[in-house]
Amino acid sequence: MTAALELLEAESLAFIRDLIRIESVNTGVAETIGDGETRAARFVADRLAEVGLEPELVESKPGRGSVVARLAGSDPDRGALVVHAHLDVVPVEGQAWTKPPFGAEIHDGWLYGRGAVDMKNFAGTILAIARHFRREGIVPERDLIFAFFADEEAGGVWGARWLVENRPELFAGATEAISEVGGFSVPIEGDRRAYLVATGEKGVAWATLTTRGRPGHGSRPTADNSVVRLGRAVAAVGDHRFPIVRSRSLEGFLDRFGRERGVDLTDLDDDELDARVAELGVVAPLIGSGLRQTISPTVLSAGSKTNVIPAEASAALDVRMIPGSEGEISATLQGIVGDDVAVDWVSWIPPIESPADSPLLDVLADAIGAEDPDGVVVPYLLPASTDNKHLSRLGIAGYGFVPLRVPQGFDVFAQFHTNDERVPVDALAFSARVTERILRRA
Repeated sequence: MTAALELLEAESLAFIRDLIRIESVNTGVAETIGDGETRAARFVADRLAEVGLEPELVESKPGRGSVVARLAGSDPDRGALVVHAHLDVVPVEGQAWTKPPFGAEIHDGWLYGRGAVDMKNFAGTILAIARHFRREGIVPERDLIFAFFADEEAGGVWGARWLVENRPELFAGATEAISEVGGFSVPIEGDRRAYLVATGEKGVAWATLTTRGRPGHGSRPTADNSVVRLGRAVAAVGDHRFPIVRSRSLEGFLDRFGRERGVDLTDLDDDELDARVAELGVVAPLIGSGLRQTISPTVLSAGSKTNVIPAEASAALDVRMIPGSEGEISATLQGIVGDDVAVDWVSWIPPIESPADSPLLDVLADAIGAEDPDGVVVPYLLPASTDNKHLSRLGIAGYGFVPLRVPQGFDVFAQFHTNDERVPVDALAFSARVTERILRRA
């Protein structure tokens, strides 16, 4: 390995640890967030400026800092690639951490800390790569826009969404983007690995169910008790099972992953596919969550006194929609709960799906192959949401790919938002090398 690549790996790890130590916790409540995101953004901007880049630090509001910097490529006619990470992390309160969550400590070859996977690992890696390109005089094939966003963990309102709405010129000419959630290895069979790339993301919406009835004293039950009616509606939502929707991203996964395992996963009915996916081991929960629309009741509200029957009761729902099927979810939900239950849609972010035949995926596969000759890149549908959704409003096709080669059976996705979030240190070195190859050739 060259001295330049050794420095890249060392800086990448150092920056990841530095960023973890900056407590940029996003509680989702403005009064309790503080200035951690801006402190992290200032750290990034200073490191970029040290090598002659011209980063722009933008605060959508005090303490909510994001950074964007452009590195010119050799072909200005090609669409630019946005490489982005978010600088905020979720809280740690109420979780049983055995290592300091903001200590960035290394134990037995594992880096522990909030953001080790989600996603200060990638922020530190792409920061180091930007510096590496400048030091070594490496000119990528297309313009690279390095973006470090605030507020992703609360929907990107003051980060990516704000920049798209208020500073779209920062992304001028961009056609594609790379960020979370994907790139981590999952077992195929034996020692062979697949590296998932998110070519689509489920949409996310929040809805509220409201029931109303005649209030009264608890000693005199009413026939139209709002709490009882709400309970029936919530139970109906929980009991409903949506049919499988074969999105392009799901079909891509079933075709490629199935061929690599030597089985046909494409021509199965719903029950057979559920059973086959359940057999996929560590990847099963992630793929299974992308098979169908889901609605999860999350918050119930009713009454304030035990001996008073309330006039109104409500339930908050988390709704996730498959690309191409989001138009039917509203009518379906109303049909599940019945006409006597009011359904109000609080927020709505539609799903996205990017072309799986983009040349960018060939670049990802080649970069993985250089480090893991038996590794294959496999598309899938992410059941969650990332800042790629906001960039899609500018016509930017987003892909989730943060390359990590991890031990067989280690569930990277399970590290998101959990206690003792951790990642192997050697996986971070792998990530730096693979991502450097991707950005040189993309």
